[in-house]
Amino acid sequence: MHERPGYLYSLEVTLSAEVDGEVSKDIYVQPVGIRTVHVTRTQFLINGKPFYFHGVNKHEDADIRGKGLDWALIAKDFSLLRWLGANSFRTSHYPYAEEIMELCDAYGIVVINECPAVGMRDSSNFGNQSLQHHLVVMEELIRRDKNRPSVVMWSVANEPASELPSAAHYFKTVIAHTKSVDPTRPVTFVSNANYARDQGAPYVDVICVNSYFSWYHDPGHLEVIGLQLSSQFENWYETHQKPIIQSEYGADAIAGLHVDPPLMFSEEYQAAVLKEYHAVLDQKRKQYVIGELIWNFADFMTEQGVTRVLGNKKGIFTRQRQPKAAAFLLKERYWKLANESQCLTSPKYDNVCLP
Repeated sequence: MHERPGYLYSLEVTLSAEVDGEVSKDIYVQPVGIRTVHVTRTQFLINGKPFYFHGVNKHEDADIRGKGLDWALIAKDFSLLRWLGANSFRTSHYPYAEEIMELCDAYGIVVINECPAVGMRDSSNFGNQSLQHHLVVMEELIRRDKNRPSVVMWSVANEPASELPSAAHYFKTVIAHTKSVDPTRPVTFVSNANYARDQGAPYVDVICVNSYFSWYHDPGHLEVIGLQLSSQFENWYETHQKPIIQSEYGADAIAGLHVDPPLMFSEEYQAAVLKEYHAVLDQKRKQYVIGELIWNFADFMTEQGVTRVLGNKKGIFTRQRQPKAAAFLLKERYWKLANESQCLTSPKYDNVCLP
């Protein structure tokens, strides 16, 4: 048995047979992953060691190919993830191709595996018909990916209307069912609801929260990020006492657009937003924040509309996978996080050893 990255081993099985005095051998190689996942009040533990998610959200999208499987693109993306120093990503907002999941196992990229429950913004989405289908979808996803060591958590939805009263029973049922099918992994969903009104948060193991301060809220006001983000984390934690991942944050940037002082849609503004977020994340990751995932890895196409100019431009790479200024900023941060080994002690929170 030979060890590979990401807790992955190659198990070689040799079958021998003798026919007419001649011995023939068949060798089969099977990837095998061995690891444990556990969540405490303030930590995410992989094989008993604290893990801090520093990665991206992705889409299966690129120039020319559009939405689909492209081996050359996949190779490029994984090279960029390694260049970036990212250790994780979320399959926003649907399961990815099995070929991508295989490379995650091989590269040691940790995955939050999300089902295609996106756009649940209406009360009709929380009825019994939707619920029963949702349970089947989770069964299918777990059946496909349950043996992948790269998958450490299931996400059952992205930005649902979880403040609706009907969301309480809905997510209690979906999460309980997911845990019954796979009791070895924690379960979450990604919220952009108010911390005090979210009906699904009591049932998740990890709080995943999206926020776009100084973009969708108070656009252009970089000075509010620190206060608003700190309040966001403190409110969620005090209410639910669970570790938190900043599952989305970012700003649109048109590649090559430079402005000083930084204004919206410039590369400088995107980088400035990230820096403001990072300052708060560096405080809270010493306490109960266990990860940060940028939105997005690369620019991607969207449907036409007056709010998008040739797609979503929140990528740190262009749709052609060329870096913006934010990519270099994140590269420096992620490699610093990867190289840290300092154990931090706090009287209020559990001792935290950062990866």
